[in-house]
Amino acid sequence: MKKLINSVDSVVTDALKGVAAAHPSLTVDVENKVITRAGGPTQGKVGLVSGGGAGHEPLHGGFVGYGMLDAACPGEVFTSPVPDQMLQATKAVNGGAGVLHIVKNYTGDVLNFQMAAELADDEGIEVASVVIDDDVAVQDSLYTAGRRGVGATVFAEKIAGALAEEGGDLTAVAAMAREVNERSRSFGVALSSCIVPAAGKPTFELGDSEIELGIGIHGEPGRTRGPMRPASELAAVALDAIAADIPLDGELLVMVNGMGGTPLIELYVMYEEVARTIAARGGRIARNLVGNYITSLEMQGFSVTVCGLTDQLTRLWDAPVDTPALRWGR
Repeated sequence: MKKLINSVDSVVTDALKGVAAAHPSLTVDVENKVITRAGGPTQGKVGLVSGGGAGHEPLHGGFVGYGMLDAACPGEVFTSPVPDQMLQATKAVNGGAGVLHIVKNYTGDVLNFQMAAELADDEGIEVASVVIDDDVAVQDSLYTAGRRGVGATVFAEKIAGALAEEGGDLTAVAAMAREVNERSRSFGVALSSCIVPAAGKPTFELGDSEIELGIGIHGEPGRTRGPMRPASELAAVALDAIAADIPLDGELLVMVNGMGGTPLIELYVMYEEVARTIAARGGRIARNLVGNYITSLEMQGFSVTVCGLTDQLTRLWDAPVDTPALRWGR
């Protein structure tokens, strides 16, 4: 195992120290593993909190900032943060208008955020929770009951975050996050495994010509394994799975996301194939992202996330955002 780390025990805390050094717009509590916007909560604004295991960077800490999250709490690599972290983040961003928890549908995350919400309620903080479950690859997995939460998390954090900046109340901001989730679907493909530092070996094995179709972001099995094939065929597989659940017509927001080890040149090859396939189905990509937004350490592969846009969703997507990993219009 070759990784740019000091020790397997300090990977997350060392990375958080780096985040603090690189981004003075953030306040990083390294000991308790909580990232917030510098300057404290905005009074009268709904606070947005998300979190999950480390190893998916820039999710979630890279999306803390104006127009997106108010706080994020990372756990250890591929391990849910604990309720105390979530409660601390919730209290830190409470400006009196309530707090929204955006939760990826993994059992540990769901249970721990639920416990944190109950603890916050005991302290007089109103919390709403939205569970993201956009992955069409499998219905249940090693880590979930129901579909996994993946790329739509980025969309929900951005769009709901924009509404919160505009002064939307907790009910409206939570409803917006739910709408984004309902209108979004994702599918991922792995060309290789990743190595969790504490494990020191690949999470799973693939043959030289094998790929995993429908992979999860922790290396969970997908729908099937098969032979490597051209980018055009992989785009068709992903979009066929998505199209079985939502229409690919009208105006769409599309993300072609790298899993951490895929060169950008290959992601652009994939984007071209995705765009061509969607156009052939009568859809139009009105907004897009291409790059690493929700990763799985150094896994080679990609995921596609599609969201059916409305005028309101487009306006909120275009609204200014200023975070380490997403920035425009400001």
